[in-house]
This record gives sequence, structure tokens and C-alpha cells, in this order.
Amino acid sequence: MTAQTVGRWGIFEIALPGPATGNPFIDVELWATFKLHNRVVQARGFYDGDGLYRVRVMPDDVGEWTYTTRSNVAALDGKTGRFTCEPPDNDVHGPVRVDRTWHFAYEDGTPYFPFGTTCYVWNHQGDAMEQQTLETLRHAPFNKMRMCVFPKHYDFSHNEPEYHAFERLDSGEFDFTRFNPAFFKHLEHRIGDLRDIGIEADLILFHPYDRWGYSTMPAEVDDRYLRYIVARLAPYRNIWWSMANEYDLMTAKTTIDWDRFFRIVQTHDPYQHLRSVHNCREFYDHGKPWVTHCSIQHHDLSQVTRWRETYRKPVVVDECAYEGNIPHNWGNITAQEMTHRFWEGFSRGGYVGHGETYLHPEDLLWWSKGGVLHGESPRRIAFLRQIMETGPQIDPSGSNWNLNQSGSEGYRIIYFGNHRPAYKQITLPETERYAVDIIDTWEMTITQQPDTCRGSCRIDLPGKPYIALRLRRIE
Repeated sequence: MTAQTVGRWGIFEIALPGPATGNPFIDVELWATFKLHNRVVQARGFYDGDGLYRVRVMPDDVGEWTYTTRSNVAALDGKTGRFTCEPPDNDVHGPVRVDRTWHFAYEDGTPYFPFGTTCYVWNHQGDAMEQQTLETLRHAPFNKMRMCVFPKHYDFSHNEPEYHAFERLDSGEFDFTRFNPAFFKHLEHRIGDLRDIGIEADLILFHPYDRWGYSTMPAEVDDRYLRYIVARLAPYRNIWWSMANEYDLMTAKTTIDWDRFFRIVQTHDPYQHLRSVHNCREFYDHGKPWVTHCSIQHHDLSQVTRWRETYRKPVVVDECAYEGNIPHNWGNITAQEMTHRFWEGFSRGGYVGHGETYLHPEDLLWWSKGGVLHGESPRRIAFLRQIMETGPQIDPSGSNWNLNQSGSEGYRIIYFGNHRPAYKQITLPETERYAVDIIDTWEMTITQQPDTCRGSCRIDLPGKPYIALRLRRIE
């Protein structure tokens, strides 16, 4: 037996030598049972090439864990061991979970406000540019990254990736019965890089923009791929599973397929990471029980309130269009419009994702390949994130025509968007006093008013667009 130490929500790994003949990806089954008191985790193992097999676990409680393997191969069966799970580092809070119906929190209860961005295939651009992307992210306001497993073939993204997910035959075609471990090692390395700088990896498992055959694999290959990637990556605490980007454009798949994909991931993920699917035109039914939250593409953020009530799950508008100047209308909104859409969505109790698509002489667009940011919205998004994270998670508290009001007990935010009233009449409890802040969402200023409010109050406003009003009860 062996003894090792790992922090809570870290990764403990068993590595075992085994057979390399035949096809280990198909022929060999490997599982391990991990136990701590009455906590039992069943984890699937995987073949990692060169005669090496691995089983990983993310221990979610402190104490001495034990494990036993089982396999249809004698060399891998009945291996036992133990490890000690210690308290986590101060900046480790566990996986993100749904919290209070419409919101998110880390497993230790720390609130989580998703401020995401999209870099679909940043992990297929070679080490130099991938490191540049990570350096950019260290100084950006984003704590979630939408990214693809498979490479992408689309406008501004035509380069051949360094790695592919399957071994290639002499004919150049893929052998869909044999994974390429180097591909998955590279992917998990990048997911670990994101984890280490505090970013959730919203991992897109399928997408339609393909010239290699990943979007039209047979059902048995799809299913084997899902089981393999969940076995490798589920122990990473920062994983979110997105079944697809624009699932409704993948005409080779049916609703039955998408239902099956969700159930495979749900069944084989011991930690029940967040699960979603992203649309182009037609929504998947986010009300299905295996969907944890809504991942939506839509330009009209005023719909957030309706989506919340329809699905009664967190609403994340992962794609509301991109700040940029490419010819596609979804990729040429202004920084001011992007900032406005963030405020519109957040003030309605939802969450919004960023993207950037500025033309580049070498087609190095952030939305696809990463690299560096050129836009003006990230600074404003950082400003909003600071406001949201220093206040409570908010829910709609009433709205009228193009006016957003959300709040919690003793706290309210009213966002006026592109309207520019000269003043606002509000009614507050007579028995409570409120501090009043006028927020300029573009100039990134907060002006606290000299007078507090209670009861019926008139609050003078600057008469310009993109202003928000914050009311905070004074204890």
C-alpha cells in the first residue's frame, strides 16, 4: 500500500502499468473505489498510452481515504492504497454549484459570479500563443472561459492543430477506436493552467465547425469519447460541461442524441459538475433534469427575467454578440454596447459572457484563438464585477418598460440603460435609511449622494445614458 497527501478538491491519481497490446482503449476496463468513512466515490480509469493506466479522484472531504481497483485485467485488479486529504489552500473553494435556484456558489459556500469570456480554440494555437493567452487572462476580469475540446474550422480559424484526439492511420484518416493521449494531456494541462489562475473551464464537448469528422462521428464513438474525457477531466474542480456550441447546427445529431450525451456525462461524473448546452437559433429544453443552468446565445438581454422564470435555473447568456469589427453582425458591436448588455443581464438577475472579434492581419482574434485583448469593454466589465462581488447576489424586484430593478434585502440596483431620466422617484421603507450611489457604467465612477433616503424620495440623475442607481440600507 502507498500513502500520499493531497489538498481538498485537488487531484489524487493512481498510475498503474498494464498491457499495451491489442487495443487497451476498447479491451481494458478499470475502475477504483475511493472511500472516506461513509463517502464512496466510484471513478473510471483510462489508458494513457505507453502501457500506463490512470484513475483520478477529486477528494471532497478531509481525512484518510482508501482505494481499491477493479479490472478485467489481473495486473490492474485489486490494487489498494491510501492517501490523506488535507484542508485546501485559502484560495481554493471547490467546484461551482447552483445556489438558491438562480445563482452560483463554490462548494464551500463562497458566492460565485460568472464573468466569462470565449476563446474557442485557444488551446490549439501552440505553446507561445497559449502562454500569451494565459498571461492576458491573469490581468483580465474573467473567471470563466468557454473553450472547445476539438479544433475549429471557421472564418479566421483555418490553421491545423498540433494535436488530434485520435490516432491517424497511414491513409490519413482517424482510427476512432484509439484516442491520442498526447491530445488529452495537452488539454488537461491547459485546464489546469486555468484552474491555477482562478478560471472555470466551460468545456465545449462538440461543435459544428469541423473539417476533420469530429461532428459526425458514429454514436458508439461519441459515447466512448464522452466516457473517456469525463474519466480524465472530471477530477478537475474547475470543469463545467457544455454539450455543444450551437448544438442545433449539428444536423447529424438529434434531440435523442443530446439527451443521451447529457445522461452519459451525468452518470459518469462522480462530482456532478455543472452541465449545459448552447444554442444558435433554437433552444434545447433547459428544463430537463440533467441541465443545471441555461447557456444561451441571444442578443436581447431584456429576456433574462423571462428565461429565469421559465426554467427556474441560473441564466448565463454566454454569447450576446462580440465587441469587434468583423463583417458578421454578431461580431461588430461597440464596447459601449457590450458593457450595456452586461449591465442589462446582471441587473435582471442573470449573467453575461464577453467576446472580442477585432480584425487582425494574422487572424488572431480573441474569440477564436486568444492572444491579447484590444477592446475597451474588459475594463468596464471589471468595474461591474467589483460592484457585483462586493454586494449580494440579486434577483429582479420589479421592472417596467426598459427599466431594470434587482436587489436583495436592503439592497437595490436600478439600471437605466440607454434611457436618460433627469430624476427618479422611488419609495423606500419609512423606517429605514438608504445610502444612494449614482454609477456611471461607462466612465466607471460611483458618486455617493450627500443625502440619504427613506420613504418617498426624488433622486436627481445626470440625464445621460448608461447610468445605474444603487441603494444600500444603512444599518
